[in-house]
Amino acid sequence: MTSQTENSPPPVYHLAGSFAGLTGRGRRQLVMLNRAFDGPFDATQAASVLGIDLARVRRLLAALAKSGWLARVRKGWYIGVPLDASEPGEWREDPWVVAATLFSPGYIGGWTAIEHWGLSDQIFNVVYVFAGRKVAPTRQTIQGTDYLIRTVHERTLFGTRRVWRQRVAVNVSDPHRTLIDILDVPAAGGGVLHVSEVLREYFEGEYGDIVRLLEYGDRLGKGTVFKRLGYLTERAGLAGPDFVEACRSRITKGVSRLDPDGPPSGRIVSRWSLRINVQRLDSGERDGA
Repeated sequence: MTSQTENSPPPVYHLAGSFAGLTGRGRRQLVMLNRAFDGPFDATQAASVLGIDLARVRRLLAALAKSGWLARVRKGWYIGVPLDASEPGEWREDPWVVAATLFSPGYIGGWTAIEHWGLSDQIFNVVYVFAGRKVAPTRQTIQGTDYLIRTVHERTLFGTRRVWRQRVAVNVSDPHRTLIDILDVPAAGGGVLHVSEVLREYFEGEYGDIVRLLEYGDRLGKGTVFKRLGYLTERAGLAGPDFVEACRSRITKGVSRLDPDGPPSGRIVSRWSLRINVQRLDSGERDGA
């Protein structure tokens, strides 16, 4: 599935106003940088825009950051500061914009996407990112915001929508892909208990689409997703028998854990080849054959 645009970008913002403390050349260079980059940029990218050597660019960027015209996102990466910022030294870029630039290709997902689509009232203070390349470390703090990055194969970067944050287009998993992701990796959704609540909200709300769920699950190609999806859906009575059987027809051999991060103990529901290792979800319902 290709990315969809949720809305149109706002008008391009051009620098204007006071350039106190800058030379004429410095003003022109600052204008060029702010017009060229909507998100963070590094010295190599800046050099290609300004047409000067890398060593001079590095000194220029450091000086502009020191004087408050640029903000340092992390070592070697900068972003323009709005002229109307009341405290330039304290200004911070939108975390989604930072993620879209530094961890590309990828998308905002997991619990952050859950919040975006209103599938839960629970608040998470860490931005969850799926990246189509290896990123290290997988936990990073940038401009005071914490990020958790999960590396996935680039071929799995589907099922996203494009949303505009300021002037930057950012990909976020759509509601259906968000469900598939947290069924694949429950920790990305805050744990199995929270995933079961999000699943109910999905089916009972405006986004429920069983055809899209099966399509995305097939495309991801993981039978464990269908084990968790089928079991949780059947247990809560969220969908009819046709959908449940569609899930059953897609499960793989071998016993999987309902919570992959949970203990290796718990009863096995043979109907779903699933070990129920989460006590609050194990109500002792009769094991299906």
